[in-house]
Formats: sequence, structure tokens, C-alpha cells
Amino acid sequence: MISRTLTDIIHKKLFKGKALMITGARQVGKTTLVKDLAKVLNQSFVFWNSDEPDIFAKLSRPSSTQLRELIGAKKIVIIDEAQRIPDIGLTAKLIVDNFDDIQLILTGSSAFDLSNELNEPLTGRKYEYRLYPFTFSELAKHSSQLEEKRLLENRMIFGYYPEIVNGPDDKEDRLLQLVSSYLFKDILALGTVKRPIFLDQLVQALALQIGSEVSLNELSVTLGYDKNTVSRYIDLLEKTFVIFSLHSFSRNLRNELKKSRKIYFWDLGIRNAIINNFNPLDIRADKGVMWENFVIAERIKFLHNSNKKVNSYFWRTVQKQEIDYIEEYGGKLYSFEIKWNPKAKVKVPVTYIKAYPDVEHKVINTDNYFEFIL
Repeated sequence: MISRTLTDIIHKKLFKGKALMITGARQVGKTTLVKDLAKVLNQSFVFWNSDEPDIFAKLSRPSSTQLRELIGAKKIVIIDEAQRIPDIGLTAKLIVDNFDDIQLILTGSSAFDLSNELNEPLTGRKYEYRLYPFTFSELAKHSSQLEEKRLLENRMIFGYYPEIVNGPDDKEDRLLQLVSSYLFKDILALGTVKRPIFLDQLVQALALQIGSEVSLNELSVTLGYDKNTVSRYIDLLEKTFVIFSLHSFSRNLRNELKKSRKIYFWDLGIRNAIINNFNPLDIRADKGVMWENFVIAERIKFLHNSNKKVNSYFWRTVQKQEIDYIEEYGGKLYSFEIKWNPKAKVKVPVTYIKAYPDVEHKVINTDNYFEFIL
């Protein structure tokens, strides 16, 4: 059993009079996490899968009396895929307000559904967390740093989804199945996506330009759809934990890019499955941007799991001077260049140094990256 960093964090928040809300992409292990947590606590619990028709019916706008009958003497109530239940926020509020000795835990794979349903009814009544695929840190603790460093190329090609990490065979087929069966399931379930083919085309286009600035205008022209549709679909992909954005940092200079962004994938295995490329790194032209995606995604997952409040950016000027990654916290800036080759020469742009003279700068490469993501 591979321990999840989030387990210890959640454990400290149990039975504090608030609901726990755990979101994340499908198949990242949310159900396994909450079931194992309940078993470890040695408390009686009830597990309700909202995909089951009878559970869906019983939890759709029940009264507190009906909830009392359903819960009985159980001390932990787990509602899996909670976003499927109509008005789940009101049901959750009834449980939190009327059952002082019960811990409510909700999981959901669709951030926009679950958050929108719960935010208002559970204002001040919930702790919210996100579960990612496995991280370098989690697997290094499970085996060793040496073993996980040895598997770096494998992780960059096949990613960190639990099914892929735990299943040593058929990784390519498993990833392709994950993409075809689950990647867009939450988006399509909404019924608001009128062009599923465009969604496929868009995510492929994004997968081919990780680490590059994303232009809505260019995507619109290339794919043949209006800019607003492109923007809306990118937003849906972010809210279903497929991709994430870094926005450009700007504070002083007229020639800094101020409204630009780069897009990365939370999991490189998913990204490689989308473009159907599982070739080894030594023959790939995209090795450098894959490395950049890997380091930034693992860093942000580490920061989230550590509950560190950090603003993340990249920096670039119209003259194409660039810093790969910037963090802002504690009133200070920290900048990082991300290079695959430890011997690569790195020169920080003079424009950047003059504009931000007090910034701490570091190069992250294959010799020292583990210090950055542990």
C-alpha cells in the first residue's frame, strides 16, 4: 500500500465539526484513500456510491429524519462521486448541522460541479483538498529516492496514475484506455459540450505545445472554432484536472508579457497517451518540454500537499527573454531555470536581474531536481 501525503493532513482535520471535501481527477485513488482512512480509524462507517441508482434516490433531497435512518449508528459517512446528487450541498449541510458526532467525507472528480454545489451551503463548514496522481515524493518514501530516480524516464513517459504505477504490464494500453474512458467523462456528462470532436482536437493541440505560450487566437484559427469556445473548453479541462495554467509574471517592465499563459498536464502519461507517443526519451524531440512539465507539475503538487500558499508564474518579454518558473511567497520572488542537461549553460536575462535584483535564482536539472519536489 502506497501512503498518500494527503492522508496525514486529512487525519488531523477529522471530527472537527466540518465536512471534508476531496476532489481530483478520476482514477487517482480518492475512493481508496477515504476507505483506507476510515478503516485505520477503526470507526464504523457507511460508504455511499452516488453512481448507484438506489443511493442516488435516497440522497436526493432527504429530510434530516430520513438521513438519521440511513446513517444509523455509523460515525463516518462517505459519499463518493457526490457531485452526481442533486442539491448535495443542502444534504451535506443537514448532516453537518444535525449530527455533531459524525464525520462527513465527500469525494468528487468534477471540481466545478462539486464546488459549485457545496460552496454556498457549506460556507464555513468544510475543509477542501485535492488528490493528485501519485507524486515523486510519495513513491520515493514508499521505496527509496534512489529507486524513484532510477525510474525517472519511466515516470516521464507513463506518468503517475495509480493503475499505471501498480500495473507493471500493458502501460500503453492502460493509459490509452484511461484517456478514452475517463478523461472527458465529467465534461461530457454535463451536456454542455456540443462538440466532443473539438474537445479531442483541442487537448491534442495543447499536448503538442506544453511549455509554450498558448494563444487563443492561434488555436481558434488552427482548429476552426471561435476564441470564446476555445477559452471555455480550456477552462473545463482545467476544472476537471487534466491541465493547469501558469500565468505570466509582470510588475515593472513595459515589455513584459502581462496576459499570457502556458499550459501543462498534471500527468505526463495522460499527455503522451493523448498524442500516442510512448517513445523513449533519447529519441524524442520534446524531451526538454516534458522535463519542464514534469518538474513544474511535481513542484506544484508538492506545494499543495504541503499546504504551502505559493503563487506560481513564468516570465517573458516581447523580445523572448524568459524565466521558466517563478514562485512568490513571503513577500519574495524565487526564480528557476529548468534544464534536462546538468551541463547546460544558463544565463539569467540582464533585463530580469535589473528589474528584480533581490530575486533568488536557481537551476533545476536532473542532478538536483529531487531536492525541489520532496
